[in-house]
Amino acid sequence: MTNNKIYKYLISFGHFCSDVNQGALSAILPFLIATYNYDYTTAAMLVLYANIIGSFVQPFIGYINDKKNTPYIVLIGLILAGGGMSCVGFSSNFYLLCFAVTISGIGMAMFHPQAAKIINQASNDNNRAINISIFSFGGNLGFTLGPVFVSLVVYFFGLRGMIWFLLPQVIFAMLFIYHYKGISELGTYIKTKKIVQKESKDDWSAFGYLCVVIMSRSIVFHGINTFLALFFISKFGNSASSASVILSTYYAIVAAGTLLGGVLADRYGYHTVIKSAFTFLLFSIFLFAINDNFYMALAVIIPLGAAMGMSYSPMVVLAQSYLPNHIGLASGVTLGLAVSIGGITAPFFGKIADTYTITYTFYAISLVCVVSALFSFLLPKLKVA
Repeated sequence: MTNNKIYKYLISFGHFCSDVNQGALSAILPFLIATYNYDYTTAAMLVLYANIIGSFVQPFIGYINDKKNTPYIVLIGLILAGGGMSCVGFSSNFYLLCFAVTISGIGMAMFHPQAAKIINQASNDNNRAINISIFSFGGNLGFTLGPVFVSLVVYFFGLRGMIWFLLPQVIFAMLFIYHYKGISELGTYIKTKKIVQKESKDDWSAFGYLCVVIMSRSIVFHGINTFLALFFISKFGNSASSASVILSTYYAIVAAGTLLGGVLADRYGYHTVIKSAFTFLLFSIFLFAINDNFYMALAVIIPLGAAMGMSYSPMVVLAQSYLPNHIGLASGVTLGLAVSIGGITAPFFGKIADTYTITYTFYAISLVCVVSALFSFLLPKLKVA
């Protein structure tokens, strides 16, 4: 498999193309609020619609991936993800906006399980954590540049400039089609080696504990993504554009933390990194919520973003290791249902912001992080960790 490295970077680029849309969704909210006078709860409903259907689609897609070799789902998913997001700028009606972001969310849901499985297939025991980190970095880089992309296209073309979100998908489509035969053969090759995996047993109990950690992290992750820019606008008077830059800076820190987490996990163990990351994350969110100084708030997003990113790669590896005979399903649940569930809670946090203040939203987010921190200490260890 001499092209495994190429496939690894190609699918990581695909992860970038997928998650640039998710990063854009949080960044477009201030512009939609300013244009259509939505309140926080209404704007957060878009995040819910982008995730609620996709969250249940991903485990189903992962289950299919375990039964059949379906790499083409990656391409279909990305086209839907970019296509739905590009329609946001043409949908002045709220229900059309919901439909557009739902299509985008379904596309992202279709992409992740198969993409994570391809990364696993292109890896071995010596580079699996590193490869997952690179894959995760691609997604986080998409989150990082999504708000920047939004600011640029809206500044130069208005909301209809969102049509440019189709461009990354088109570039990926050309590269993916060129390498499709090799990627498809990779899945077939791995399938012939499954007899070797019969010795490994699925640990559903451990996987259940991990899902609790990932789901609560997802609530924290989506809560911060949705309200970070709005926090700076509401509390410190930043413009929508400058708040988007701050959001992108935060995403960049998360991306760097993802790579760091993969390196540290290989050296110190998955569980050590996960527990440390959630402990730092809890204190960082609380510190962010209680301070009233703009520069201090900027400084706190550094440990906050780093801690958020560090936990991701080790948890993906653990999920696939807990269920070695159901890698597609494990990827679908951990990257799909467990992760997207956070988007469903966004309107709840929006209601808190509307009823009280956006500061109390971050207090609520910190309470959810307590669950992640506690359950991270209950994860059963692997022999390789």
